[in-house]
Amino acid sequence: MTGGLEWPGVREPAHVWLLRVSSYKAELDGIDVLDAAERRRHQAFVRAEDRDRYAVAHVGLRRLLGAYTGTAPGEMVFVRESCPLCAGPHGRPAVSGGAPHFSLSHSGDLVLIAVAANPVGADVEEIPALSVADDVARTLHPLEQAELAALAPADRVLAFSRCWTRKEAYLKGTGEGLAGGPERMYVGTGPEPAAVAGWALADIPVDDGYGAAIATATTSR
Repeated sequence: MTGGLEWPGVREPAHVWLLRVSSYKAELDGIDVLDAAERRRHQAFVRAEDRDRYAVAHVGLRRLLGAYTGTAPGEMVFVRESCPLCAGPHGRPAVSGGAPHFSLSHSGDLVLIAVAANPVGADVEEIPALSVADDVARTLHPLEQAELAALAPADRVLAFSRCWTRKEAYLKGTGEGLAGGPERMYVGTGPEPAAVAGWALADIPVDDGYGAAIATATTSR
């Protein structure tokens, strides 16, 4: 597990932690700290690499939040906040009893966890093939689609990756998820995220072949 870092550009500092599945899985003592639902989900994966990724992500999250709150990892209780779109019980995951806010994302060999005093969203993704990027780009904000269309293929896939991880991080931070509509908000495809009212977006440097971003609410919610 890497150290927690405060990233420039995030006005309400968020601690960002990066775990590599291939390294961290050797540190796991098992999955006993997971609750019954998490253990069922873990066992449901057919492929060993998927089970490893899930175990590293969720055991790592419990250990990390346990350290922040002074709670034994196996005693952490997670709940779901209300969805901001329909008020259903499928909004942001949260620690029972309140702060700290957190967000978990994993892809390939990487697990990204963000912890903050205010609502936060994190996303890490393997950089996709150009055909996938071009297909998904049709769901983006019209200005983002235009920006991507103007780029050469090699530049376009990297710009798409920046845009998509920013957008996912923001939608996870609000609790809307993709139901909130990736076409609705403009986060930009360039080297710096666009300004989004009430939120601070930051790209996170991670391993080659991946893109990552976090979004932190600038006021408590």
